[in-house]
Amino acid sequence: MKQTGAAGNWRSDIRSDCYIEIELTNSGGVRMDIRSKVDRLFGTENRQLIRDMLNFFDIQNAKVILEDSGALPFVIMARIEAAVKKVSDTNKEYLPELLPENRYSTQRDRYRRSRLYLPGNTPKLFINAGLHKADGIILDLEDSVAPAKKDEARILVRNALRQVNFYGCERMVRINQGQRGLDDLDYVISHRVNLILAPKCESAEDLIAIDNKIHKIKQENQLDYPVYLMPIIESAKGIMNAYAIASASENVVALAIGLEDYTADLGIQRTSEGKGTFFARNMIVNAARAAGIQAIDSVFSDVADQEGLRKVVKESKSLGFEGMGCIHPRQVPIIHATFAPDDGEIEKAKKIVSAFYEAEKKGLGVVALGSKMIDPPVVKRAQKTISMAIDAGKLTENWRDDYGC
Repeated sequence: MKQTGAAGNWRSDIRSDCYIEIELTNSGGVRMDIRSKVDRLFGTENRQLIRDMLNFFDIQNAKVILEDSGALPFVIMARIEAAVKKVSDTNKEYLPELLPENRYSTQRDRYRRSRLYLPGNTPKLFINAGLHKADGIILDLEDSVAPAKKDEARILVRNALRQVNFYGCERMVRINQGQRGLDDLDYVISHRVNLILAPKCESAEDLIAIDNKIHKIKQENQLDYPVYLMPIIESAKGIMNAYAIASASENVVALAIGLEDYTADLGIQRTSEGKGTFFARNMIVNAARAAGIQAIDSVFSDVADQEGLRKVVKESKSLGFEGMGCIHPRQVPIIHATFAPDDGEIEKAKKIVSAFYEAEKKGLGVVALGSKMIDPPVVKRAQKTISMAIDAGKLTENWRDDYGC
């Protein structure tokens, strides 16, 4: 067992974070060295929090250093717990309150046009993330977190799920691969996460192992809310197994592709034309449609190129994707606006939906628009187009009320 454990970020210019160092001693009680930009405002509360947490973890004698750059209590709690677990074998968890506004669940067919990635060990990005109005917020435990910080990130993400108001965004967590990913689930499933992203998924068995672990945790903790799955395909093997992965569990609601790793696996460069990834993207769309779930495209990595992003979204939509990833909040409005139906799509959908309801009123079993027969899947797609147009502000709510869209 180590005698000294540290967690957090020691740099004083890192906003909304802190650095905590705990050194176990043989006597002397708890001695604190607090270096805080906000000590005058919150010093008393922070000292009491340290005492309470060390007492909770049965640590009676220790030297504690706290360097605070304006971290919120849930961040300080996470950093203290992470440091404690480096000097102790404890399995205890010091949980902040679960806020009432974080108790919501989401629907399996909700819009997932945008999902905004946030590095799981960078708390300054969490606090106002919901204000950007992405459909989903991803607290990432995988690629954006340094290997040495992954244990700390688990605790921080757990606390964020309980304490940060994401304003109705779907709360997603991207776990790691393999056993570490399965262990990540212990830190998030019981804390009202809505969806788990499974990275680098290559087989149905990969996903089934995750699904089984989630089911076990829910049973043990008597949890009755849904936890959905979004596997991310990032290799040639994964592409060839796309349908098996998409249909591996009833909890899978979307199938995504990660083009950076996919192109690396093929040994090619990712280009703006996308010729090298056309086959893979089509496979994802077809596998998702065959499984009755959503197809989600990769991220667009050039944050400054908004016109390039708009072009990629148009192409993505034309291929059948329903959403894509974001690496910066400024990408969210463009993605939403471009995935929204255009005027021609809206007019066509209005005619189809109107014809369907007129036929229903007359008790007709067949729906026709001009000389063409309208099948139920076409009506359903038109209803979805109307709903998206309403949400984009292109139609009034009256359409939803009158036609059930």
